[in-house]
Amino acid sequence: MNSNNIFLLLIIFLSFSSCKDEAKEQKVIHSPIVSKDGINIRIPDPQSANFFTTETAGTQLISADLIAPAQIVATSINNNMVVFSNPELTSNYSELLNHRSAIAQKQAIVKQKEAVIKQKEAIIRQKQIEIDRFLDLARHGSATGKDVADARTDKLLAESEKSIAQSEKASAEADLIAEKSLIIEHTSILKSAGFNPDKLINNPAKDAWIIADISENQINKIKTGAQCTVKFTSYPNETFTGTISGIADVMDNISRMTKVRIIVNNNTNKLRAGMFATVSFEVSEGDFINIDKNSVITVQGKSYVFIKKSPSNFERREIITGQQIGDRIVIFDGIENNEQVVNNGSMQLKGLSFGY
Repeated sequence: MNSNNIFLLLIIFLSFSSCKDEAKEQKVIHSPIVSKDGINIRIPDPQSANFFTTETAGTQLISADLIAPAQIVATSINNNMVVFSNPELTSNYSELLNHRSAIAQKQAIVKQKEAVIKQKEAIIRQKQIEIDRFLDLARHGSATGKDVADARTDKLLAESEKSIAQSEKASAEADLIAEKSLIIEHTSILKSAGFNPDKLINNPAKDAWIIADISENQINKIKTGAQCTVKFTSYPNETFTGTISGIADVMDNISRMTKVRIIVNNNTNKLRAGMFATVSFEVSEGDFINIDKNSVITVQGKSYVFIKKSPSNFERREIITGQQIGDRIVIFDGIENNEQVVNNGSMQLKGLSFGY
């Protein structure tokens, strides 16, 4: 082999060695650099660093749909006529109406007897005046004993009639007290089932009453008068609008659920007592920093995110999380407004930060 060929081979060898060294150096330069026990991560390669996308953290009002199972428990047919899905409630409501009617009758009797008593008292006063006048006339010979006796008889009759009216009034008042005590029992049963008895009785519209069970920790997020969305199993392609008409005064001691009463217009007569439904309440969770759920990683029971500090530098940050609302997670501590939180690539940074 001549000297020219040897020189050419040497150049090729050196060139190849140089390329390997450059590739090795390039690889070292572009490798992630982890420091401070995994808290800081540097990605020197700009193209690799761009893989990790972020969102700007900020405080904002967030809301979510609170979904609750429900059932039509009653429908109104016309004034005072209500059909319940529960036969016991139907019986209870009928008894309630009967007692209300009896109370109205007893109250009318009491008023009537009060009027009779006042009338008889007026007659008694008048007869006493007549007795005194006839006695005075009799002393002067202008009236007979019969006139005095007749006036006294009329007064005694009025007193007797007054006594009877007082007795009848007392009896009616006793019955009234008894009826009121009975109506309290039926009212309590209806209230425990989530109904407002007065609104049932005094509602002229054709409505359907729906009862939804809401957990104790969610009940403070819904308000009477707010609207909600209702979907019925019987009509899967239709959406109805309901109005929260009341929240029960009692809570189930075992399930820790409270009954919420919802009214839906039933002018179309589609809705029947006993139908199942799903109710969606839009509730506000308040003003909080919240981030994408994919941003949060969990290691040994602790939650972390990665904050982008510069185009190539990332910082692991421990956070305190709140409730997850849809795809968002409320952050109570660990993130400040306007910080850049990694929402794509968190799992890769987790592997670099914790070594797996």
